[in-house]
Amino acid sequence: MKISNFKIVKENDYIKAVALVQFEDCKRPDSQVYIQTLKQYETGFKANPDAFLVGCLLPAIHLGEKRIHIEDEICPFLKEGLDVAMNILKDWTKGKYKPLTIEAKTRSQIKRVDPSRAGMVMSGGMDSLAALRLNRMHYPKIHPGYVKDCFFLHGFDIGGVVERGMKYPVFERAKEAIVKITDDAGAKLIPVYTNIRHLCDERVLWLNSFFGAVLASMAHSFSNRIDMMFIGSSYDIPNLHPCGSHPLLDPEYSSYNMRIRHRDYELSRLEKIKIVSKWDVAFNNFRVCLANVPDRLNCGKCEKCVRTMTELTALDLLHKTHAFVEDEIMSEDIEQFDITIRVRPPFYWPMIPLLRKQGRDDLANTIEKKLEETDE
Repeated sequence: MKISNFKIVKENDYIKAVALVQFEDCKRPDSQVYIQTLKQYETGFKANPDAFLVGCLLPAIHLGEKRIHIEDEICPFLKEGLDVAMNILKDWTKGKYKPLTIEAKTRSQIKRVDPSRAGMVMSGGMDSLAALRLNRMHYPKIHPGYVKDCFFLHGFDIGGVVERGMKYPVFERAKEAIVKITDDAGAKLIPVYTNIRHLCDERVLWLNSFFGAVLASMAHSFSNRIDMMFIGSSYDIPNLHPCGSHPLLDPEYSSYNMRIRHRDYELSRLEKIKIVSKWDVAFNNFRVCLANVPDRLNCGKCEKCVRTMTELTALDLLHKTHAFVEDEIMSEDIEQFDITIRVRPPFYWPMIPLLRKQGRDDLANTIEKKLEETDE
């Protein structure tokens, strides 16, 4: 793979960092890969070769490329980290993902953000909302780790899968809900758009190895604005497993002047929900849905929605939020899903005793039965 022609393009109200990606060892067409934001954030935004290297690394490995040649300078600290990340992925995949060679000159000078400024990935889901809430609880406003910018990414779940469409109206609706939360927290919500996922959108690659790198890629594009990016954890310590965003992987996507921190993995999903539930604005505007339907923030029908509503029921909280139209969950809602796949059981097992305490033996029995089916 060759990555070249780094440039900034301005179009109407937007500014776009663009690079040309050319595959060498697989039959893929050349691609113009981009990361885009609003023009008002121009002074903190750049076509950073580090961003495109991190973003393109996993598709290159997955598709069998033997090298990545960068026609610009990269951070040597980042290159060291990527060597570590590639060997982690080699181990996770039992040798399927072979580390490739990174060919690039390294930068000798570092331009730091002064003063230091922290950002956070913001999806509107429980992981990112709990992370922002804890940031406000733990960091004084004058501390450089006090998050000032939250980044909401189009091309991640919304707009990430080409055949499902770009769904810009869905993104705008979600943004309208999330900005209520970030405004309440005193943070700026910055929308970002990318097509990096489109380089190779195989589901196993995305979930097991890729999505954290896309978040880190976005962060590097704003290295003139922030020098720290927080990424909320997907799983807690007892349930860590090979995953696209992981406390072993995410920090290795850091450069010397852009630190990536995977945080809050000491907390369970239910603990995060409890934290968010005590923040009214967030608890009434969260977005957990992956169906991205056109008419609702949370569809109430997909597995992620049903799981979250069940968690809220277990905590006696479902009736207290306006984020779902529904205020009750039934056994048949859970019955339709396979809750044993993709490390879902760790989310469901802790609900069982809590549901029984709430008098919802019907839900507890359904979950228990479905989980035990896979053990037989």
